[in-house]
Amino acid sequence: MSSEKKVFLLDAFAIIFRAHFAFSKNPRVTSTGINASAVFGFLNSLLEVINKEKPSHIAVCFDTPQATVREIEFPAYKANRDEAPEDISIAVPYIKNILNAWGIPILEKAGFEADDVVGTVAKHMAKEGFDVYMMTLDKDYAQLVDETVYLYKLSTFGRGTEIYDIPKTKEKWGVERIDQVADILGLWGDAVDNIPGIPGIGEKTAKKLIAQYGSVEELVAHSHELKGKQKENVENFGEQGILSKKLATIITDVPIEYEIDDMLYKEPIKEKLEPIFDELEFRGLKKRVFGEEEQTVTKKAAVKQADENQMSLFGGPAPTTITEDQEESGPAQLETIATTKHDYQLVSSPEERKRLIETLLQQREICFDTETTSLQTLEAKLVGIAFSYEAKKAFYVPVPADDKQAQEIVNELKPVFENEKISKVGQNLKYDIMVLLNYDVDVKGDLFDTMLAHYLLQPDMRHNMDALAETYLNYTPVSIETLIGKKGKSQGSMSDLAPEDVVEYAGEDADITWQLKDTFRPEIDATFKKLYNEVEVPLINVLSKVERNGVRLDVSVLETMSKELEEETLVLEQKIYEQAGAQFNIASPKQLGEILFEKLELDPKAKKTKTGQYKTGEEILSKLAKEHKIIDDILSFREYRKLKSTYVDALPKMVVESTGRVHTSYRQAVAATGRLSSDNPNLQNIPIRTEKGRAIRKAFVPTDDNHILISADYSQIELRIMAACAQDENMIAAFKEGRDIHATTAAKVFGVPLDEVTRELRGQAKAVNFGIIYGISAFGLSQNINIPRKEAAAIIESYFNEFPAVKAYMDASIHKAQEVEYAETILGRRRYLRDINSRNQTVRGYAERNAVNAPIQGSAADMIKVAMINIHDWMMKEKLQSKMILQVHDELVFDARKDEAELLKEKVTYFMKNAIPLDVPMEIGLGEGANWLEAH
Repeated sequence: MSSEKKVFLLDAFAIIFRAHFAFSKNPRVTSTGINASAVFGFLNSLLEVINKEKPSHIAVCFDTPQATVREIEFPAYKANRDEAPEDISIAVPYIKNILNAWGIPILEKAGFEADDVVGTVAKHMAKEGFDVYMMTLDKDYAQLVDETVYLYKLSTFGRGTEIYDIPKTKEKWGVERIDQVADILGLWGDAVDNIPGIPGIGEKTAKKLIAQYGSVEELVAHSHELKGKQKENVENFGEQGILSKKLATIITDVPIEYEIDDMLYKEPIKEKLEPIFDELEFRGLKKRVFGEEEQTVTKKAAVKQADENQMSLFGGPAPTTITEDQEESGPAQLETIATTKHDYQLVSSPEERKRLIETLLQQREICFDTETTSLQTLEAKLVGIAFSYEAKKAFYVPVPADDKQAQEIVNELKPVFENEKISKVGQNLKYDIMVLLNYDVDVKGDLFDTMLAHYLLQPDMRHNMDALAETYLNYTPVSIETLIGKKGKSQGSMSDLAPEDVVEYAGEDADITWQLKDTFRPEIDATFKKLYNEVEVPLINVLSKVERNGVRLDVSVLETMSKELEEETLVLEQKIYEQAGAQFNIASPKQLGEILFEKLELDPKAKKTKTGQYKTGEEILSKLAKEHKIIDDILSFREYRKLKSTYVDALPKMVVESTGRVHTSYRQAVAATGRLSSDNPNLQNIPIRTEKGRAIRKAFVPTDDNHILISADYSQIELRIMAACAQDENMIAAFKEGRDIHATTAAKVFGVPLDEVTRELRGQAKAVNFGIIYGISAFGLSQNINIPRKEAAAIIESYFNEFPAVKAYMDASIHKAQEVEYAETILGRRRYLRDINSRNQTVRGYAERNAVNAPIQGSAADMIKVAMINIHDWMMKEKLQSKMILQVHDELVFDARKDEAELLKEKVTYFMKNAIPLDVPMEIGLGEGANWLEAH
């Protein structure tokens, strides 16, 4: 790999499809409605290889729409492939235009696939002295690897990019010669390309047979040496195997003309590429391509964007394929503070503050935005507050660092914040409201939160202020980094800014938020007025109180548990070593797989990952539990280690010193279904299925001996909502009569009397009941309850026969979604389904499942939100000392004074049951105790 002549040949569609599906759950849609995910992902991959590998030459190879030589010889070739998603068809012309503008040649030849073009060019350029890298995800390219031809396999599912040379390829495929890869592919077949192979021969057997016989042809010639069914299959399907090898063999003599000099990498020309990037709103990517300095996320921006990011257990972003560039987008020719007339004023003296306060008190509605020192609301101190009540106009009140002086200034502003006649506008108001609570300010009056408004209008899009400003106002907000750059510095904070720059930065935020309010309010009033005003906005104050209440943690319980887990893990470790007959790294999937499947031979058909490792996930191991005691011990070992590191040792570090409590943050604008999400720490993910996991709840305790914890949990809420939506008489009757719905389902589906339903039948019925909500397939059900697929299909068919109204509801939900392209909850929350009419079956199927599930799951989310609001309002009205301290999916937890406990249980049950009146009664499970485990 030492040559300075280094060419990269990109398999276009492999990269494009990877990019499209990587963004499928969070597509990058422009303000004009273009799904630019595939283009964005493709360019990310292109940039990565250019910057990281620095090729001297580069080209991109495409398939063409014409029939290929393989299809002509074997018409069934690729016949079972779905039509490409429409968004990919839209993306390809953009990608080609970008490549043309960049000067990167496009190589394609009618009648041949991109693989063939890559193979031909790769072999030719290797002879010209180049090191050639074939960039793809396709395993078939391994057959092309040569002395100076390498497979550059793109990363997938968190695995890094891999480069295959001859030794690594031989090891991976278990071959003596590279050309034998095609033999293995021919025997193995390929369901995706509809290459039949020889029946009964999979990857493992194919490798074994080719190692023994050298080629498909030699195997067929020696079929008499085989035995049993394998002999029969090779004799009957030998010619098919030879044809399959031919279909799988990449052609290396395509009659394609190209110039090597054209492939010489050239720096991008801004004038040609910029218009395309602007149309696709690639502002951040544009900075990277043209080498401009990227902006970092400020503390405040991080706060404002946190509500739209799915967070991991204790506050970090969840693993995702979306890059930081996705946080930056905007239409062409964006306005900025430098190109827009504005009036942002510094208000620093007592006289100026007095005049501002008098003016604000005369307004019916104002916008405000806080500048603070921390992302943690309980620790945040004010740096300043910006106000706006008119577009292009804002006022900034700085707040001194001295606590006493800061409180005095906030006290001056308190009459404005607590005036109920003045409506308050903000972006992520919960944060600002909680910061002001630190200064004994209780924000009152009607609220309008632009982040929440956009969350209802476009639940799958981003909701941070910069993105909203660019998308809806055609405006790019200024960043602290830009302002610091004006002073000749590369980094710093607000304290480094000149007063006039602080005013611009803070005043602009308030001004933009005010303008966004004017943009969103008409749409909210037209479509989501009731849901917004009666659910999402009132919930702001509820969540701010719940978060501030926090939950007391008995750290000593976790310290004891940590020691016990450490000791039990060491015991398990020794037991595993004894059973394995060897010491190894139990946490290493590679080493574990070798022990289980090679040394202990627990599964001769053990599956491997694409990197050649044995699969050792929990689902795989659970199915092998009956084969060897070591499996249970390994699963326990994994559980104990995860519990200790992720929860038991981590939670005590998150106790806030000033309160002695853990304070999670609830995010309203994350889950498109309407569900709340919790982070820093994520208390919704505390384990419940295992005894050790449940034990963590022992550490969550009431305030003192005069309090107890009360847990109130909706029972089977989604099943009850489905019964009500479907109006299925059998299900409704079962719920009204208080019968076990799973036993009732089992009796109906399996045709047995209710009193003869076994535990096994009930378990299967339960899997069907919950699976139906999520559009489970026969394959999925068979995997869940470990039965043959045919049996699973029969159970599902029987279910729909016994509960026809459920099937009718599902069909009607899909049909309605196909007409309007969204699904809707009982209260009118929408989940937009832009792929519901896609010609691609996989993409369409995902949307259809959401069409069925979103109204049910979303209605469940709405129901507990309404219950929280009503309970909170009642508790405030009655001036109870008890507090609501947790919301975990369908459960509410209260830190209750003992003398209020009975009343609280009665009223909580009432409000939860009647949050959204339905034909099906809601059942509430109540519990109380000296800790969360006892109460739950």
